[in-house]
Amino acid sequence: MVKKKIILFIILAVILTQMPIIGKYFSIVNTLIHEMGHSLIAIITGGKVESISLFSNTEGTTLSSYQFWIGGFLTSLAGYVFSSFMAFLFMILIYKRKSGYVLSILLIILVIGLLFWVRNPFGLFWIITIIIGFSIVLVKGSKTVLEYLALFITSLLLVESVTSAFEIMYLGFISPSNAGDATNLAKVTFIPTLLWGVLFFIQSLFFARLGLKRFFSKRFRTN
Repeated sequence: MVKKKIILFIILAVILTQMPIIGKYFSIVNTLIHEMGHSLIAIITGGKVESISLFSNTEGTTLSSYQFWIGGFLTSLAGYVFSSFMAFLFMILIYKRKSGYVLSILLIILVIGLLFWVRNPFGLFWIITIIIGFSIVLVKGSKTVLEYLALFITSLLLVESVTSAFEIMYLGFISPSNAGDATNLAKVTFIPTLLWGVLFFIQSLFFARLGLKRFFSKRFRTN
C-alpha cells in the first residue's frame, strides 16, 4: 500500500514541479534545504553565514565566509549532497512509519532559516507563508492528512534533489562557467566543472535508490 502511495506522490511531484507558478513555489523547499546544507557545513568548519536568499525561480544563494580552504571546499560540496541525504532520510522515516519526524524536521529547518538567515524580500515572503500554511495543517489536520503531507514533501524533495543535480550536470556540459556549486568547486580544485556536475548527479541517484529500495526490494524466504 505504501509502495503505491510513494509512486503516486512521486508522479504528483513530477507534474507539480513542471507547473509555472505553483510548481516553483513548492520546489523552493529543496532550495532552502540545499542552502541550509551550505550553511550547516560552513558553521561546522569554523566559517560564518551572513544570509540566505531564496528566489522565485527556485534559485538560492548563501553568503558565507570561511577561514581555511577545506571549509570553502566542503561548504560548496554540501548543498546537493545535503538535499539528497535529506530526501533519503525522509524516505527512511516514511518507511518506518515516522511521518511525524519528517514534519518536525522540516518545521525546525523552516524556523531556523527564518530566525537566522533568510533575509531577502521574496525569501521572507515564501518562508513565512510556508510556515503559516504548514502550522495550520499540523494543528488542524488529521493523522491521514499529516501522513500525506509528509509523503508529498518527501516525494517533492526526492524529485527536486535529482532534477536539480541533473540540471547542474547539464550546465557543466554547456556552460561550465555558470554551473553554480560545480563551478565553485572547479575553481578551488583541479577537477573540472563537468566532472563535479556528474558527481553531483550520481550521488543524487545513489541516495534516491538507497531510499526507494526499502519500498521496492523483493525479499524471499527460504527454508
